[in-house]
Amino acid sequence: MQYATLGGGKRFRPFLVIETAALFGVPQAKAVAAAAAVECVHCYSLVHDDLPAMDDDDMRRGRATVHKAFDEATAILAGDALLTLAFEILGRPQTHPDPAVRSELVLGLARASGWHGMAGGQMLDLMAERTPIDLAGVARMQALKTGALIEFSVIAGAILGRAGDAERQALARYARALGLAFQIADDLLDAEGDATEVGKATSKDAASGKATFVSLLGIEASRDKLKELEAEAIDALDAWGEQADVLRAAALFVSHRRS
Repeated sequence: MQYATLGGGKRFRPFLVIETAALFGVPQAKAVAAAAAVECVHCYSLVHDDLPAMDDDDMRRGRATVHKAFDEATAILAGDALLTLAFEILGRPQTHPDPAVRSELVLGLARASGWHGMAGGQMLDLMAERTPIDLAGVARMQALKTGALIEFSVIAGAILGRAGDAERQALARYARALGLAFQIADDLLDAEGDATEVGKATSKDAASGKATFVSLLGIEASRDKLKELEAEAIDALDAWGEQADVLRAAALFVSHRRS
């Protein structure tokens, strides 16, 4: 579990929890537990995605994947334990004194992680290897597989900060644009990136014939879409003015990232 969580990575999702919570005056120390829970779920998903039965990857974050460093049974159990640890963290009174807030966090993370979130998106991804899908299908798949946890990460900060409906809706717009941009950037890295810099194998999508934004739109149109989503995410934060500059910078980071 330590190998899977502490061996590098961007910590992007916990960053979103902490920075969104800061919009509502929640100090980092009060948001870090929920942020850690999100990262546990994200890292569990990577451990399981890398397994031979899934994406069959040997390298993650520049080193051997968990099932290569240990074995497949250990990787499965480590992933299971990280997933359940996330909900243990969210259920602790130390995470937030209000049980209603903790309950909303648990429910939101469960939805983002499960069959109508990340796990459902992964199933659609596996099905896409056998059944061709169009651009709308790819967008739906990635909204579940990648976007759902990113959206929860943003909304979790709003939950901690007891944000109102209008504020949550604006943040949801930001998160959806950010999540889709993140995936298009990932597709571009797979198509053009260097495995050493990216930290994992590249060119796998083309080799497997998998439908992606890049395969359906092409490189240039994908870059144009990425810029459009970057602008959409930034515009969604207008209500917060300079207070949201760090989250705006996150949108720029996503569209220009190299790993």
